[in-house]
Amino acid sequence: MRIILTSCALVLFSSFATSVTPQPRLLEIDDLFELRTVGAPRVSPDGDWVAYTVSQLDIDADRSDTDIFMSSLSDPAEDAIRLTTSDRSETAPRWSPDGRYLGFLSSRDDEGTEVWILDRRGGEATRLTNYEGNVSAFSWSPDATKLVVVVRDPKPESANEDDTPQPVVVTRLQIKRDGQGYLTNQYRHLHLFDVSTKESIQITDGPYEDVSPAWSPDGARLVFVSNRTEVPDSNANTDIFLMEAGADAPLLQLTDSEGSDNSPAFSPDGTFVAYVAGGDPADIWYAPRYIAVIPTTGGSPQFLGSDLDRNGGSPQITNDGEHVLFLLEDEGNRHLAKVPVSGGDVERIIAGERNISRFHLGSSDRLVILESQPTYPAEISRVDDLGLTRISRVNDAHLAGIMLAPVERFTASSADGTPIGGFLTRPPDQLTGTSLPTLLRIHGGPVSQYSTAFRFEWQLFAARGYAVVAANPRGSSGYGFAFSRAIWADWGNKDFDDVMAAVDYVIESNVADPNRLGVGGWSYGGILTNYVITKTGRFQAAITGASEVNYLSNYGTDHYQRQWEAELGLPWQNTELWIHLSPFFQVEKITTPTLVMVGEEDWNVPALNSEQLYQALRRLGRDTELVIYPGQSHGIRRPTYQRDRYERYLDWYDHYVKQ
Repeated sequence: MRIILTSCALVLFSSFATSVTPQPRLLEIDDLFELRTVGAPRVSPDGDWVAYTVSQLDIDADRSDTDIFMSSLSDPAEDAIRLTTSDRSETAPRWSPDGRYLGFLSSRDDEGTEVWILDRRGGEATRLTNYEGNVSAFSWSPDATKLVVVVRDPKPESANEDDTPQPVVVTRLQIKRDGQGYLTNQYRHLHLFDVSTKESIQITDGPYEDVSPAWSPDGARLVFVSNRTEVPDSNANTDIFLMEAGADAPLLQLTDSEGSDNSPAFSPDGTFVAYVAGGDPADIWYAPRYIAVIPTTGGSPQFLGSDLDRNGGSPQITNDGEHVLFLLEDEGNRHLAKVPVSGGDVERIIAGERNISRFHLGSSDRLVILESQPTYPAEISRVDDLGLTRISRVNDAHLAGIMLAPVERFTASSADGTPIGGFLTRPPDQLTGTSLPTLLRIHGGPVSQYSTAFRFEWQLFAARGYAVVAANPRGSSGYGFAFSRAIWADWGNKDFDDVMAAVDYVIESNVADPNRLGVGGWSYGGILTNYVITKTGRFQAAITGASEVNYLSNYGTDHYQRQWEAELGLPWQNTELWIHLSPFFQVEKITTPTLVMVGEEDWNVPALNSEQLYQALRRLGRDTELVIYPGQSHGIRRPTYQRDRYERYLDWYDHYVKQ
């Protein structure tokens, strides 16, 4: 009897054990290398499939890789099909209009980035183009017989037999650009490529960047974006140009504003073009961006939805030619909207607490979006009369075992009464916790916004036991032109008040412990961090990443010469303002232990800024460290360095904030 009872007990225990769902665990740094990034959705011509990219960080190989997948739009339950498997990235999937081929960009044979194609009937991908310069974009002609290809001019061959690098000779006004290097006389131009004969002809030339080509529905014409002013490096005056799809064709300049016009898209009947119209160039990056349409015969543009005072982007005209679909940025969200081409009210097709980063309307009227929410990274959904249907589920299985934190919205009141939108992420296992160690994280830009997208950083800090506060201070986009331009030539003033108001809000809500506060950010987030720690000693730790601190030393060493001149004037003519706005000249006020981080080859905000800040802090005897990532530009790309950065974030905050 004892044996029988013991056996029964074992059976019951075994049944109970297997039925218990494992408890979710907290997020860790290594989860970064298990999560995948979905991008670039494109609906097939028949409307049955969507092709898209899936990127991942390979910590063992210490690189990233991107492959192309496709999923059924008719049966979302079907498993995704992986189309590419090479150890080189494949990007920008584009279906041929006849549906036979899927083209993409890759450098998988180590001979530069070229166009490759997959035949849907089967077989391996084959390289289609063979240019000396790298291909950056391409588009199929409507009859699928040609491509328009954007190709950078090839580098001149070295004249030295021993392969000694030639001196870099720069004659342009713009010296350099982050991730690209010194700028010589190599430009991107348009080429027409015949798919069957593989013959190519160059159809634009000159000292100009020619990008974003789009075909007319009949395949006879092209529109593209270019800055064809006398000195393109002195301004951001891109316009939309139209030409016949052939060699030596004359150009018709459709737009003539001094702003940055871009992202052209033909109407289905070819009679007009939708595009993104830039604002007054005097406002540089603060300028609003609106959707506009203009006849292909030329004339005056019509601005659509401009009364909303919100940025629009990525226009695509509906197949009936009646509306323009576009992405609408609005107070921490990005929605999918539409507006009649004749003018009228803007309608939000997909709204709510979400960030839509891409969408594509197929020729079959199948519509897909790429959206993210605070608790899941971007995934693809089908849009129809029934609402949203999830198509991709790239990260669902991994995230099912992780306890993620909800993100709460709040509104704080700044010192002058301006309402400031904020986000609060509490530790997922302490959702009702009080007096928590709290981190203020500041976004880059300054013209950008924190949104309702998934943010690994917020979740990681929350999993470590921190409350995370993030705000959209003045300077941010998504809240209107006046809100964004409020910090013009006045950085570190109103935006400082705004982020401090967000911190005060969570302290007054009894969430944050005022004696355990940290602050930090990257790019402009690092710049505003520098202002914060020169203005207050309330924070126990700071991390300033890829920041500027001495603006005089930046002129001519970063790639913002034009923007500096527009906002602050020439440094030798307006020296007092340049010095007044530079946190470096207030550095003796810093008492906060500060970790300084930067990429060695960052030409967006050169490493000399971080070196100067660190040197000053060391000279003053403050607690500080300088971390420089070799070979990295403004964004830290190498997976081992990304892990290292997060480890240093946590160690620094844990040491100084949690004491």
